Amino acid sequence: MIWLAWRQHRRQALFTLLGFAALAALMIPIGLSMRHTFTELGLPDCVRQLADAGVARSTQDSCNAAFHRFTTRYGSLNLVAVLLLVLPMLVGLFWGAPLVAREVEHGTHRFVWTQGVGRTHWALVKFGLVGAATVIAAVCYGLGMSWWVSPLTQAAQQGRLGVIVFDLQGIVPIGYTLFAVALGIFAGTVWRKMLPAMAVTLVGFVGVRAAMATLARPHYQPAETLTFPIVGADGPRMDRGDWILASGVRNADGKMVLADSQIVCPPGTKGPDGRACGAELGLGPGAYNWQLYQPADRFWLFQSIETGIFVALAVILLYLAIRMIRRIA
Repeated sequence: MIWLAWRQHRRQALFTLLGFAALAALMIPIGLSMRHTFTELGLPDCVRQLADAGVARSTQDSCNAAFHRFTTRYGSLNLVAVLLLVLPMLVGLFWGAPLVAREVEHGTHRFVWTQGVGRTHWALVKFGLVGAATVIAAVCYGLGMSWWVSPLTQAAQQGRLGVIVFDLQGIVPIGYTLFAVALGIFAGTVWRKMLPAMAVTLVGFVGVRAAMATLARPHYQPAETLTFPIVGADGPRMDRGDWILASGVRNADGKMVLADSQIVCPPGTKGPDGRACGAELGLGPGAYNWQLYQPADRFWLFQSIETGIFVALAVILLYLAIRMIRRIA
């Protein structure tokens, strides 16, 4: 049975290997170039220095200027990162969706299930083989992307918790890929035709991923709050890489006056009309800046939580798929 499954999927495996080889040939030179520039600009030292709470203001300014030069040169690669987000979905479309749907659509499942191979045995071998290949591919993808995207995340203000880069690195690609394959398999057992199964996999994967990133991920842990007055020499320095969920300026009673804004006025500064700083905006005495954020050091905790969720969803979908296979005529 294992040999038969291998013969059925060896062409897919070959195309997958060729795809990974082509991707590596494209991405490795770019990654090496980014790392060379990152080192040439002295950014590794900046990362270490900015982690010190007592870093001098002049050092902050020079490092921020260097980070800006780096992002100006390589910022367009963020578009490439967006395109790479679809790789787990492609595995689900071309490995998961056809796994059962193609057999049923062509009628070959009847031949297999009448040759002494039970449906559950067939499903476990098929799912196990494809699942193992999926995990190997996802681990390689996650390691490679973590290496490639590291300079970009260190240069970005929100670091590894950013919406796009979080999804590309670490262990979450394993969960995403397993979920995509399981969703494709389940869709194939329900719709039993390749094209509808692929369409359901596409819509379902995008929908669940979007919901998790926007609705669930910001709440994996209670967010922390930072407040500081609008009048002062400078605002407090947050860790580079903190994920800012919301910000604004509030009055002393806590009412939001300016959303997605921040005001810092040097002591003694007057507004355009001669009144206190911010008075022309409706800010009264005691107004303060407010930020809601997730600290950068929660990256691996969030990675573990999200990976666990998607692996659990994959297990549930595979269990339901096996139950559906038992009902296929």
